[in-house]
Amino acid sequence: MHVQALAEFLSGLEQNNNRPYFVWHKPAYDVLREEFEALVAELVARVREFDPDLGAVDAKKAMFRIYRDTRFSKDKTPYKTHFSAALRDRAKKGLEPGYYFHIDRHGVLLAGGGIYNPDPAALARIRRHIARHPASLTRVLGEARFAKVYGGLSQEDALSRPPKGFAADSPHIDAIKLRHYFAMVEVDILKRPPKHLAGAIAGYFRDLLPLLRWLRRASAAERP
Repeated sequence: MHVQALAEFLSGLEQNNNRPYFVWHKPAYDVLREEFEALVAELVARVREFDPDLGAVDAKKAMFRIYRDTRFSKDKTPYKTHFSAALRDRAKKGLEPGYYFHIDRHGVLLAGGGIYNPDPAALARIRRHIARHPASLTRVLGEARFAKVYGGLSQEDALSRPPKGFAADSPHIDAIKLRHYFAMVEVDILKRPPKHLAGAIAGYFRDLLPLLRWLRRASAAERP
């Protein structure tokens, strides 16, 4: 993946976020998209080496479209300014926990994963699992590599008060208040280019594995 070329393309798209510009530069986009697909395919192979429970992942289907969904947004710019992909088993019903990464117009890599915006039933199962098995989450958060690289769970959109049915003094109440369960790391890969991009991203995913395994158990707990 030529990160410099990708950043230049996305930077130009940021400054000219319109269909004529995109159509004019689509040959460059098509080349970058092919390179990105090859990167995703290599990542899938690498992740399966340490996470055999990943399930079926098609590299092409794992990639997100560059076209923005503007139906319910005040921002009507038609294109995203990053390339992104999610590695998870799409064959399973519901939102299966998975790995995510994107590279933006600044050449910044965002990598990590978990489960974002789970449906109410899955969210309730995760919260009950935390309350009933707090030690299991303690072990995940205490994993040396996970703690060093990610520093814990993202606090995005956390509730200000405990959800109904949970006491304020429950173990890991801050985690029970979460609406999403994921962790992310940011790296400027233009300033600090890795020797091998797929290997570097796979390394971040390996550090996330304790959280992914825990989420698979927690989100499936008590499921009929």
